[in-house]
Amino acid sequence: MSFNTSLSGINAANANLNVTANNIANVNTTGFKESRAEFADLFSYTSYGLARNAIGSGVKLSNVAQQFSQGNIDPTGRSLDMAIDGEGFFTLNKNGSTVYSRAGNFQTDANGFVGTPEGARLQVYPPREGGEGFDVGRTTDLQLLTTDSPPRQTSLVNLMFTLPGNASPMPVAPFDPQDPNSYNASSGGVTVFDSLGVGHVQTSYFVKTANANEWEVHNFVDGEPAGDPVLLQFSESGALLSPANGRIAMEPFTPSTGAGVLDLSLDLSGSTQYGERFQLRDTRQDGYAAGKLDEISISADGVVFARYSNGADTPLGQVALSTFVNPQGLQSQGNNTWAETHTSGVPRRGAPDTSDFGQIQSGALESSTVDLTEQLVNMIVAQRNFQANAQMISTQDQTTQTVINIR
Repeated sequence: MSFNTSLSGINAANANLNVTANNIANVNTTGFKESRAEFADLFSYTSYGLARNAIGSGVKLSNVAQQFSQGNIDPTGRSLDMAIDGEGFFTLNKNGSTVYSRAGNFQTDANGFVGTPEGARLQVYPPREGGEGFDVGRTTDLQLLTTDSPPRQTSLVNLMFTLPGNASPMPVAPFDPQDPNSYNASSGGVTVFDSLGVGHVQTSYFVKTANANEWEVHNFVDGEPAGDPVLLQFSESGALLSPANGRIAMEPFTPSTGAGVLDLSLDLSGSTQYGERFQLRDTRQDGYAAGKLDEISISADGVVFARYSNGADTPLGQVALSTFVNPQGLQSQGNNTWAETHTSGVPRRGAPDTSDFGQIQSGALESSTVDLTEQLVNMIVAQRNFQANAQMISTQDQTTQTVINIR
């Protein structure tokens, strides 16, 4: 019996060495969680149960528990590298089966799908139709777009300016955009875009009338009038009074490019009249031309954006994270992945940076949680335990030999 007891100790020490060796081997594995060997003592039972003064029968390996603590987050500068700062696992589709991982060293395949080096695809919540939020009721494979961003037709031009309060009517009348002596100031031209992404120049000319605090604005697109002149009225303090909402609807413009009719509105909100000089404080418009894909970026809440050269940001999906009631119940599948089990419980999914889910750090990876110094100490302790149990067998052998040699 004592031989078996010592043998169980040797097996336990060997198992501890194996766990320690695996930890040390994975000291540089992305997202790896160190394991801990856990042991339980053994007792022999008789038909009458466990004796009151029973002596133990050795030890057994009861569990190899992975420690799901947070690893250090190391920057890499690569946009598709992701680290979870907090709770949660990346949700992956591996040939139709769902697996989970903390390793965010993702890459794209030949079809643009984002996944692990072994081919498990990253799961995201897809954008809703119309671009408002994400459909959190289902997940799909993340696929990067490689096509150009389509153009967006301009519908609104924002101008904010200050007209001189001491301006006088110009000496030349009527207004002629070709004659600078017939107008006091101009917006200088704002590029607007038709439905095909072709640029056109919208220009506003400001002409002081004979009435106090009153101006005319003449709007043109590509040198063609875009409606009749509109009166601008200012208060004695210089605030814009008319039009009341600051909006001017221009006459529709039909481009020669074959694009659709360009309906433009001019927003003059915030414009004023005071001082002695004209100042153009802001020019903006809401359209853009077609754009080339510049980069992929990922926000802290896991939204994956395709950023284009025209300034457009297209959301491709939101990373879906999963948590478990008992992460230690997960079954390791190798390649930095785990699968759910009855012991782990059913996964709960959600978006990053919500509830108890961690944030996503793009351009970074979570390092292994293995403390090399601690593992080397564990190795020494396991080695000593192995030697002690082996010495115990040797001692028991000597004792047995002595008994056999009694005459």
